[in-house]
Amino acid sequence: MLVLLVAVNYLASIMHFRIDLTAEKRYTLSAPTKKLLKNLKEPVSIHVFLAGDLPAGFRKLSKSTQELLDEFKEISGNRIQFTIEKPGEGLNDSAKAKVIDSLYAFGISPTNVKAQIKENESQQQQYVYPGALISSGEHVLGVDLLKGQSYEGGLNSLNKAEALLEYKFASAIQKVTTDSLPRVGYVVGNGEPLSYNVYDLIERTLQPNYAFGFVLLDSFPFIPNRYDALVIVKPTQKFTDEQKLKLDQYVMHGGKIIWLVDQLYAEMDSLQRSAGQFVAYDRGLNLEDLLFKFGVRINQDLVQDLQCEKVPLVVGNMGNKPQVEFIPFPYFPLLSSYSNHPVSKNLDNVLSVFPNSIDTVKSPGIRKTVLLATSDHSRVLGTPAIVTWKSVQREEDERSFNKGQIPVAVLLEGKFTSLYANRITQQMIDSLSRYNHPFISSTQFENKMIVISDADIVMNVVTQQEGPLFMGMHQFNKYQYANKDFFLNCLEYLTNPTGILEARSKDYTLRLLDTTKVEEKRGYWQFVNIGIPVLLVSLFGLLFVWLRKRKYSVQE
Repeated sequence: MLVLLVAVNYLASIMHFRIDLTAEKRYTLSAPTKKLLKNLKEPVSIHVFLAGDLPAGFRKLSKSTQELLDEFKEISGNRIQFTIEKPGEGLNDSAKAKVIDSLYAFGISPTNVKAQIKENESQQQQYVYPGALISSGEHVLGVDLLKGQSYEGGLNSLNKAEALLEYKFASAIQKVTTDSLPRVGYVVGNGEPLSYNVYDLIERTLQPNYAFGFVLLDSFPFIPNRYDALVIVKPTQKFTDEQKLKLDQYVMHGGKIIWLVDQLYAEMDSLQRSAGQFVAYDRGLNLEDLLFKFGVRINQDLVQDLQCEKVPLVVGNMGNKPQVEFIPFPYFPLLSSYSNHPVSKNLDNVLSVFPNSIDTVKSPGIRKTVLLATSDHSRVLGTPAIVTWKSVQREEDERSFNKGQIPVAVLLEGKFTSLYANRITQQMIDSLSRYNHPFISSTQFENKMIVISDADIVMNVVTQQEGPLFMGMHQFNKYQYANKDFFLNCLEYLTNPTGILEARSKDYTLRLLDTTKVEEKRGYWQFVNIGIPVLLVSLFGLLFVWLRKRKYSVQE
């Protein structure tokens, strides 16, 4: 028995496995993650900064991270090595400050939490760095475990972060162990912005994560196949048939596109310069027929939502000073995901600015998935749409917000058919053939694209004091929504054939007590948990005394 006990403990120390009995299979790794770990050729080092005296929610996140990385290590054949530590522990103040600065540089931001360090002591403020540094060879990447989550969500946000652990670590491991990057092109030539309003998109999002380049439509006879995906951001000038044919054939040859199109001209600058209102009008982009053929229609309207961000408005004067009040601005809806698609699942809200609504249209062989939509209290304003500061003033106005889940971002997947299948001229066909780029009337294999009816989702505000802010950051309260995470997930889904994004679709269900039932049946459960154990002990004692007395009593 002793030898068997020692043998079992030894085997348990070198072999790790677990049986996943959860309904949502939260502890089961996805097939792409397992494939990635088994095919690692170089060792990967991971430093997790979730050690020390942490609140209960972060301790749970730390434990889940350790269990996940234990499994990563086992599957990878010990090529994954990790430590869980407290940043700067044991260092002097100067060295600790350098460590903290380096974490900032790698995108790991602190979270200010209240924690009780010792028993019977009051709670203290402390900074927690819920992140990790992942390195392989010369490549180092920072992972913020709470990025894309609402800091106001409490345990729910930590629960979502726990659900995303596998994806975030697997995606980072793939990036530091891969030398080649997908090639993404930013389309220019039709008024697409090249100002500081796309600084975060180009300089801090596309260039660091992809092989990036500009694509001038009029400079190519056709769009080269070397681009894995194109990004079309807020065009303001009309597309010609020749330009649309190039985009059409790029899709037919397997290219992916993210369309970020504002159908109407509606900008905050116009509202600030006008006398409190302006009329939003059609940009005349001439993309309706192409997008309709692919399966969607961006409507000429503006979407309003009671779930929205606030903007400052001067409501009066006190003395010589204007009185500013932050009011909800329905033209800035906070978009959510109502599907289980990995692109948008488990994300914080996405901030939009003057979005249009999207309708899906009949397109044989094309699957449509709504990635982002408004809340259940929204409405649409048809053209001519008048934009004013106060569009909700009476109760009747609020009651008109009776539409729900209006689509703003849609994923299209399937075999697309060319808009020019039956209308292209022989001259155009000969021209494409001359460049060894034959005209194709439909995609040979399944393809995909994403259509978003608000380009401001990927743009950033520029202030005089701070310069370009981050994508999705509100100018006044400095809260950063999940715009960047959503956009990166879109590109990941379109350009990464390994399917790592599949791990984002996990669910971590919080099975909490029903407080109403607890209150109603408080006495019953108190008796079950306190009374019944006392009764059982008493019954056992009486039975024991009776049996002992019966056994040892002396017969006269």
